[in-house]
Amino acid sequence: MKFFVDTADTSEIKELADAGLIDGVTTNPSLVAKSGRKFSDVIAEICDLTSGHVSAEVVATEYQAMVNEGRTLQKIASNVAVKLPLTMDGLKACRTLANEGTAVNVTLCFSANQALLAAKAGATYISPFIGRLDDLNIDGMELIEDIRTIYDNYMFETQILAASIRGPNHVKESALAGADVATVPPAVLRSLINHPLTDKGLAAFLADAQKAGVTI
Repeated sequence: MKFFVDTADTSEIKELADAGLIDGVTTNPSLVAKSGRKFSDVIAEICDLTSGHVSAEVVATEYQAMVNEGRTLQKIASNVAVKLPLTMDGLKACRTLANEGTAVNVTLCFSANQALLAAKAGATYISPFIGRLDDLNIDGMELIEDIRTIYDNYMFETQILAASIRGPNHVKESALAGADVATVPPAVLRSLINHPLTDKGLAAFLADAQKAGVTI
């Protein structure tokens, strides 16, 4: 499974990219706005930090305006994936941009039927929002499993990008359910490293080495 980091903080992205932990980045207007910088400048800098896709979201809601914004975003860098909402106009814009060779991330997916339509429209990625479904006592993982089955049944190439991930269990469950990508906040990605037995074992090894006078 690929890991994308869900942030527009370029220092966070650089650190994680330098460690080889991420395959791409997802952003949205809210995340970019926190930087206080020009939207296109932030996206361009992020695209320089990773060779993977960087999702940049349109703010228009009407078909032609979304297409125009998508074309503008794609000109920022070759690895931009235009992020579109799962609406009728969004799916129409997805088809147009996909036919032009632009990578598209269709976002705000909450049902298997929506994911099926996005794949038929040529989406590169479909983003089911796991955490927001869990908030409503709906099993977000069941949605990932359903999409995986449908896509495999018909050999759709659209990648399942698990989004709205709240913690390590969501990451593990997404991988088990067959998601192609998980996009996670930096703190969640770092938390995947942690385990108390790792810390305990390392402390014991270091203590033994110190007692034995081991040097390298």
